[in-house]
Amino acid sequence: MGERENTGKPMIRMKGLSKHFGDLKAVDDVTLEVAKGEVFGLLGPNGAGKTTTISLLCTLLIPTAGSAEVDGVDVVGDPLAVRKSIGVVFQDPSLDTKLTARENLTLHAMLYDVPNDLATRRIAEVLQLVELTDDADRDVKTFSGGMKRRLEIARGLIHHPRLLFLDEPTLGLDPQTRHHIWEHVRTLNKEKDVTIILTTHYMDEADALCNRIAVIDHGRIVATGSPAELKEGVGGDLITVETASGDDVAAARTALEGLDGVLSVDESKGKLMVTAKGGDTLIPLVVDACRDAKVRIRSVNLRTPTLNDVFLKHTGTDLRAENGNAMDHIRQIVHRRGRRSRS
Repeated sequence: MGERENTGKPMIRMKGLSKHFGDLKAVDDVTLEVAKGEVFGLLGPNGAGKTTTISLLCTLLIPTAGSAEVDGVDVVGDPLAVRKSIGVVFQDPSLDTKLTARENLTLHAMLYDVPNDLATRRIAEVLQLVELTDDADRDVKTFSGGMKRRLEIARGLIHHPRLLFLDEPTLGLDPQTRHHIWEHVRTLNKEKDVTIILTTHYMDEADALCNRIAVIDHGRIVATGSPAELKEGVGGDLITVETASGDDVAAARTALEGLDGVLSVDESKGKLMVTAKGGDTLIPLVVDACRDAKVRIRSVNLRTPTLNDVFLKHTGTDLRAENGNAMDHIRQIVHRRGRRSRS
């Protein structure tokens, strides 16, 4: 994976991109560019449109409206060329566990029409990259979850893609394995010149890996920027005030909204979230204001904004539990079509 010429064109360009399933607007008028060489994060609640967006860019779905280009190629106009330039690690496992790691990679190389002699070299290369050389001839069914994810990343690289999609790559893995995969992602990006699109529900993962992030909710982009820019956009330090009784929350909110330096006061799960400039100097005033209002305080905590606060600000929740996401809807459509074709 040598150096590639940077033409100045974005790796991904979406303009008014939309995908509807009946009344469901899974992706709704998205306009966005991703530069070559970026690690770009897509964050959003369940059902927000992340997986559908990736499916459109990977040519698995056809847009309802708008357009998308990958490395200058229109996803509808020339889907085969797009597929040759991308690698994908889906959220759902897709390895053949009855085969060895090497056999899985060999099969994938054949599907991408990689010549045999070249495939042998590339298989050795990607196995070394993800530290699976010593396990290459073991059946995948004996692998741990982390080893399987690393093998899936290796498989997505076998044809030397310019762009790699990682859809929830560390979901369900232990913290140590997650950090191990982070290092592989950094290596791919920095040393192998691979542009990466990452979806994740782990805010620390997005913070650690992404150059820029887009927050998507209900199919629309609601915020974009670097992790630092997005956190700065929250507006200040965050003071969490927990009252001794739920009956005191309204009185506490009224008292705190009148304080100098308080930018906003919101309620979340029975606690007050106070956004303020100079939060460390404001805490004594918060305590005094609550005391004057005869509000009993159980705890007061101060912290700087995190990406989870960004997520909460723009989506209204930490993670929205929904009855099903867009990919579930896609699977239902495919299942119904399959039943009709057999009838």
